[in-house]
Amino acid sequence: MTFFQEYGLTQHLAIILAIDLTIAIILLALMRYLQGWSIKVNSSAELAERDNFAFGISTAGAIAALGIVLTGAITGEAAPSYLTEAIGMSAYGLFGLVLIKLGRFLHDKIALNEFAKNDEILKGNVSVAVVDAAAAIATAIIIRAVLMWAEDLTLDTFIGIFSAFLISQLMLVILTRLREKRYAKRNQGASMQQALTQNQIALALRHSGYMIAMALSFKAASHFIVYDPSAHLSNIISWCVFSLIMLVVLSLLIAIVKKLVLAGINLAEEVEKQHNIGIAAVEMAISIAVALILTALMA
Repeated sequence: MTFFQEYGLTQHLAIILAIDLTIAIILLALMRYLQGWSIKVNSSAELAERDNFAFGISTAGAIAALGIVLTGAITGEAAPSYLTEAIGMSAYGLFGLVLIKLGRFLHDKIALNEFAKNDEILKGNVSVAVVDAAAAIATAIIIRAVLMWAEDLTLDTFIGIFSAFLISQLMLVILTRLREKRYAKRNQGASMQQALTQNQIALALRHSGYMIAMALSFKAASHFIVYDPSAHLSNIISWCVFSLIMLVVLSLLIAIVKKLVLAGINLAEEVEKQHNIGIAAVEMAISIAVALILTALMA
């Protein structure tokens, strides 16, 4: 008995894993070049010649997002044939890539509708790039959760995934509007989006933490929804209701934990007026930590 056989790695499974890894590497490389093609620039020139940090951060977010999605496509189980495995991995990977790009497009046009994101990134606006990367990662976390929720390769599966994806984008818009309303209330009606165009990195970090936390809470909701491949309307309603509940619960918990962990610190003053990146980073960490704990408790 060889070392690999001892741990259950047969030749068939090894080839399956090699196929998955090869397709994943190809898709990750494709995502890097798609970043440049989508905004009609040379990605190599932006990254290495212009040293555009914002473009690099945005690209990093897209690549990380695709990697997260691909972990949902890789089940670790051997398919009946190599062709079936290649088709399944490619289909999920390409579908995930398309959803990530679509999610970023919807986020740009609906959630962050007061400025042109690509123009800001090409100008080197790091705060906008950070929010863009976080939005991609948040979308990927949600897509992965739905891939794990709807295990199969049928038309109904893709409809279910796409439905949950649309609900997730709605939640991101609602979250953004709520954060904008709070920001305006504390800053004489000023626009949070316009503050991002002024390269306020602290504000971007805090908002990014909320988006990723919301995505993780969306994942927690998937544990309570039973997948029915034919009940599309029921699936949509369930995702919508549970997502709203989780968003409310998450927001309350984050507010309580921030009051305790950052007691004695005026967060609005530090982040929104003094642009304190350190405080904003702690806020981001708290948001994600609370969401991770909430997700673990409900798994």
